[in-house]
Amino acid sequence: MSDYKIISALNEEHKVYLVQSALSGNIYVQKILDVYNLRVYEYLYRNPVAGIPRLINYYEDGNQLIVIEEYISGTSLQEKIDNSDLSVSDIRSYMIMLCNILEALHSMTPPIIHRDIKPSNIIITSYNYAMLLDFNAAKQFSGQNESDTVLIGTPGYAAPEQYGFGSSSPKTDIYSLGVVLREMLGSITPVPDIAPILHRLNLIADRCTQMTPTARYQSVVELKNAVSQSYYPAQHSTSAAGNSSQYAHHNHDNANNATNADTAKRAIHDSASRFLPPGFRTKTPWKMLLSSVAYLFIIWLCLSLELENTYGAKLWLERIFCLGMFIFAIFCGFNYLNVQNILPLCKSKNRFLHYVGIILLDVAVIFALFVIMFIIESVAFPIK
Repeated sequence: MSDYKIISALNEEHKVYLVQSALSGNIYVQKILDVYNLRVYEYLYRNPVAGIPRLINYYEDGNQLIVIEEYISGTSLQEKIDNSDLSVSDIRSYMIMLCNILEALHSMTPPIIHRDIKPSNIIITSYNYAMLLDFNAAKQFSGQNESDTVLIGTPGYAAPEQYGFGSSSPKTDIYSLGVVLREMLGSITPVPDIAPILHRLNLIADRCTQMTPTARYQSVVELKNAVSQSYYPAQHSTSAAGNSSQYAHHNHDNANNATNADTAKRAIHDSASRFLPPGFRTKTPWKMLLSSVAYLFIIWLCLSLELENTYGAKLWLERIFCLGMFIFAIFCGFNYLNVQNILPLCKSKNRFLHYVGIILLDVAVIFALFVIMFIIESVAFPIK
């Protein structure tokens, strides 16, 4: 656009520039998008949402979309996480703000799903407000049960359905927000005073990141309420005026206690499900059966391994290390407990680089296991 002059590059790789309007002199951000959903930008242009940069202008140029949007000054949430510059109060506030933004998006007709929520796409302003950026991966939710055929989003933050295991929905954003919550919590040093709150928030993150969408919070409103209640536990009145009032309070407390007990049981169950191995996390019968057969075959294959001139304890040591290599390769491939976050390359949006990162991570760990096995064998079974 000739009406805007480029001042500097904010991100040359992703074609994001700081520009100045020739008419007003105002500073804006210009983005050149190769992947986008035009209807999302048309809708957001006509229906601005508090908490996301206001769209100033946009137009298509061939296979690209040129977007001019409001410039938001601040610090990325990723930087705050990296610098451990967060408090529990900050985390609660940011989560509620992000839920409010998503509530507005998910309430549109049709709903808009962001599909790429991550700390680097969240800016914290000087007024400590959370702003959600980058809608190039967003889409309008049709409600039709169509599986995603292309990975849109960032590995490590993308929900399982974004890998083709189902259809993206508002619960997809809840999954990604749960990953962000867990990363924020991981940057805080736990101390006794805040340990109960951290525990409750971790349970919330666990439920957000369930493999099956139906096991997550069913709306961002439900998630927002859970975050609010986790910070300020319900307190019951210790006094009542009259027997009838006491009776009413007693029944109300019993109902609340029953609800809280059910919620706690469900949270513990959801938290435990997170540690189940690949194939068991969705609790789908045929997947669990197939996984059981695969795991048993791998165990049998490794523990029955025969090596020339290797016997006894040394043979069993090598069998166990061989089993460990197989298991880690599986866990890494299915991102068990977000293990892929160890290597930044695994988070690449480029599928080729993403899979290269997984292979490199596998090779690095297998090499480390070989070194450990060699050291143990050198000490326990020295060459005579």
